[in-house]
Amino acid sequence: MFVINPPKSMKQLVTADIGGTYARFAIAAVENRQVVSIGNEAVFKTADFVSFERAWNTFEDRVGNKLPSDLAVAVAAPVTDGDFSLTNSHWHFRRDQIASQLNLTSLLLINDFAAIAHAMSAIDEGQLLHVAGPNKPLPPRGVITIAGPGTGLGAAMLARDASGAHRVIETEGGHIDFAPLDNLEDGIVAELRKKFGRVSAERVVSGPGLLNIYEVLAKLEGRPIITLDEPALWTLALERSDQLAAVALDRLCMCFGAVAGDLALAHGASAVVIAGGIGRRLADRLGNSGFAKRFVAKGRFERRLAALPVKLLMLPQPGLLGAAAAFAAQFH
Repeated sequence: MFVINPPKSMKQLVTADIGGTYARFAIAAVENRQVVSIGNEAVFKTADFVSFERAWNTFEDRVGNKLPSDLAVAVAAPVTDGDFSLTNSHWHFRRDQIASQLNLTSLLLINDFAAIAHAMSAIDEGQLLHVAGPNKPLPPRGVITIAGPGTGLGAAMLARDASGAHRVIETEGGHIDFAPLDNLEDGIVAELRKKFGRVSAERVVSGPGLLNIYEVLAKLEGRPIITLDEPALWTLALERSDQLAAVALDRLCMCFGAVAGDLALAHGASAVVIAGGIGRRLADRLGNSGFAKRFVAKGRFERRLAALPVKLLMLPQPGLLGAAAAFAAQFH
């Protein structure tokens, strides 16, 4: 998290959620350390703009009025003290330049999954769908692992204590090495290694990961590789109108279960929450896939993993809420 010039009183702010594929903007209001409201979101394709500032200008044109001078941004990248770029996009963030060009009074930058962790303080159990493990509410204290596939694979930690206080810890868990667990995954990794060198978890468990798996499966079966764009392939897989695409999606769910279990172990988690747009698209699939079996398949720690509730966050745009909630918690 990075902050410039925190405001001294409650104000409206612009909240933004910037990913490798989409840039989302809305106007929020915060008061007494809580998000009071979030207006209608505007969604743009990141690739349609050369910079964050250009997307801001388009949002301002759409609103039709000068935007608030306070800004909270969730970004799909590790937020460091220096300038940084999105992990899966050409956008580059220069804090001083953004603050100056947009005439900002205050600016907060936060990792996108850290923002989702902040959003967890503003939602209730009704916005969580049970996926695996015991069907019980999230524990009031302990660590919650938050992970989910999108353009990449995001991950964060939410630590809560008995008093209700919480701490968000940003991570880059999606970039851990992918660990194959059977002969087929050995073959998938071997093929992806030719293309990428190192094969991280998000090369398999992500939106583009489905295409990677699909193309490798076609090659392993000796089938001609049909050129498909990522959205078309996801539609075929979810509808099960293409058998190989459906098999690829089943494998992605299995791999996601394994990775989520690894993250839960690494974090010492008491529960897991799945987030992200692709996570919600899998709402009808995860519970009937190999996700749960792979999640608990951790040898001597199988009983520990089996005791963790796994939930799916159904809130449509938690990044916008989370960025605003982080702003409210920091300043009010």
